[in-house]
Amino acid sequence: MSRPLAVFAYDFDGTLAPGNMQEHAFIPDELGMDHAEFWRETTRLAREQRGDGILAYMHLMLAKAREKGLELSLESWRRRGADLRLFPGVEQWFARQNARADALGLDLRHFIISSGNRELIEGSPIAGWFDRIYASGFMFDGDGDAIGIALAINYTGKTQYLFRINKWTLDEWDTDGVNEVQAQQRRPVPFGRIAFFGDGLTDIPVMRVMTDHGGHPVAVYDPERPITEAAAAKLLRDGRARLAAPGDYREGAALDVLALEILEDMARGVSGELFL
Repeated sequence: MSRPLAVFAYDFDGTLAPGNMQEHAFIPDELGMDHAEFWRETTRLAREQRGDGILAYMHLMLAKAREKGLELSLESWRRRGADLRLFPGVEQWFARQNARADALGLDLRHFIISSGNRELIEGSPIAGWFDRIYASGFMFDGDGDAIGIALAINYTGKTQYLFRINKWTLDEWDTDGVNEVQAQQRRPVPFGRIAFFGDGLTDIPVMRVMTDHGGHPVAVYDPERPITEAAAAKLLRDGRARLAAPGDYREGAALDVLALEILEDMARGVSGELFL
């Protein structure tokens, strides 16, 4: 790590892609359900079982897939993610930001922190850009078929992964490293060099942590859905985000301009660190 590390972390649904990833193909095309019906059943199950909504939706995905006799292999889940619709410019975004960071003397890395499906994101056309995809994942048996839930990341659980990045203790299963005492000045990625891009209620705790620790929380909204713009505006009013922009990742768009400003601010922060 010869250059200072910097991180852009992203939610996925509603941030890099419109809507919920399961709604684009799996729920309507393979389960044959209306997506609103699926989410109503998820909420009902979570309430009846006094359970977590993320665990409930993952359980229902597996249970209903088994009822339909659908393929459950890891590769089948990744194939389902291959056609996820992304916001404009997302596929070109990462190389451009990396080049800017490099010119500023930063080593920029990209992470996903999402309550969505890890396997679907791993199959998306942008999966290769991420150092880690922290998302809710299935457990697979020796034949490679999904048999249960390995990891569920809910709204408060997302904050854990900010501290993993901050300390550069990246393995999900490593409970020792992330909880070890580590002086702030020795942490590989200070919060001032982390930006988080998110859109909704599941991102509020992450936004709060970013704000409280001097990070760069960015609220992204879908320009075709006024309700998401209103949610972003509320995040700004409530002090949970510092910046907001529509989900347009093309060069010169508002989000792209914000990203450049954030990288420049991160680089200035590094210069300040040198004189401490």
